[in-house]
Amino acid sequence: MQRLFSRRFEVAPYGDQSYFEPLNIWALTVAPSGSRKTPVLDKLTDPLKRWEKLAGDRMRRQIAEVEATRRMIKKRIEKLETKAGGTDDEQERNRIRDEIRSEIEAMPDELKAPRLMTGDVTPEQLQVMLVEQHERMTLISDEAGIFQILSGQYSGGVAILDVFLQAYSGASVRIDRRSRQAFMEKPALTFCLMLQPGILQNAASDQRFHDSGLLARFLFTIPQNTVGRCDVRKRNPIPDDIKRVWHDKLLDLLVDAEKPTPAPRMLAFTHKGRELWLDFAQQVEDELGENGKLHHMAEWGAKLPGNCARIVGLMQLIKTGRNSDRVDVDAVGRAVTLCELLIEHAKAAFQLLGADQIEADALHVMKWIQANRFIEFNRSQAQKALEGRFRTVDKLRVAAERLSEWNVLSPEMQRRNKGARPTPYYRVNPQLFDNSINSL
Repeated sequence: MQRLFSRRFEVAPYGDQSYFEPLNIWALTVAPSGSRKTPVLDKLTDPLKRWEKLAGDRMRRQIAEVEATRRMIKKRIEKLETKAGGTDDEQERNRIRDEIRSEIEAMPDELKAPRLMTGDVTPEQLQVMLVEQHERMTLISDEAGIFQILSGQYSGGVAILDVFLQAYSGASVRIDRRSRQAFMEKPALTFCLMLQPGILQNAASDQRFHDSGLLARFLFTIPQNTVGRCDVRKRNPIPDDIKRVWHDKLLDLLVDAEKPTPAPRMLAFTHKGRELWLDFAQQVEDELGENGKLHHMAEWGAKLPGNCARIVGLMQLIKTGRNSDRVDVDAVGRAVTLCELLIEHAKAAFQLLGADQIEADALHVMKWIQANRFIEFNRSQAQKALEGRFRTVDKLRVAAERLSEWNVLSPEMQRRNKGARPTPYYRVNPQLFDNSINSL
């Protein structure tokens, strides 16, 4: 729904132009393979796909007429240029030049079928789509391709992040390329991603993502992992009435979405709403300091009050519809509550972003130990149980060494066997099973 309101509305906590936020947000859900990300996205986006098809069908004849007119005018211009090149009469050339100018002015702009969303898209193509779609676009994906594009894997290692970053903040974009020129006043890009943890870890290794602040713009959610814990006989289909309401509400919000937008309507906070938002912003600010809980992810935390304001606007519009002109305290309260929950998800996400592969392997072994409550175990026992992750003994040994550094395991020990090779084993720190310990 963020895409529906982008560039149509902005929130103004102080009620004026001194500070405002657009309503597009970047959301990233982290879920492992097998957690049915694709069916979830399909259900959520079905109404959007239907709208695109219906809008495209309605405009098909108009698009064809515009294209035919453009072709005829281009042919006419070619003939006039040929005619002008074949005459030595200066007055005739001037007359033809004026006629060509008139033809160019009469040529209608290229008309494209309305689009609400895309998947993997290059920075160059995103620029084109934003221009064609009135400066609004949503990127929805559950695959790794977009991060591979952002890291420059398909462009010789060079990634152009500017258009993504500018379309988050609504900064103006001027494109001056040999192949095209364009100006976008307030582009708005919404992200809706559902990716695997490993993709996020790979993104953490790209320093440009950190230096540009790209990762700090995302609001993360990490749902409980249900893979391996589901009852395959238990089905919970979405009730038809909920699907119908979701479908109808989205289509209602999409009225006139294919048309260019005028100046965004400002949604001003009420006094009580502004004070509640400022209280939350101050709490966040206090935690950004050296000893604060958000210090290790300060870039993300610094953007949280702004993201909260964006969510406030979305909450209000969902509640009162497209005719809203103010934000009430209830919308602010719900947005603040959501953002407080998102802080905990962000902490988990940034822990994942900061974890190297050895740390990830060590955490995997530690969870296996906790699940089985081992006091000690053989290395071969661990490798057999975890062979899907540890194909080699060396990889398991390195993970165990990291756990030893954390004081979870003893250094590798050798148990002598009469007439056989010693058996490598580890002893477990009993404090690992102390429920009062949250992390080691």
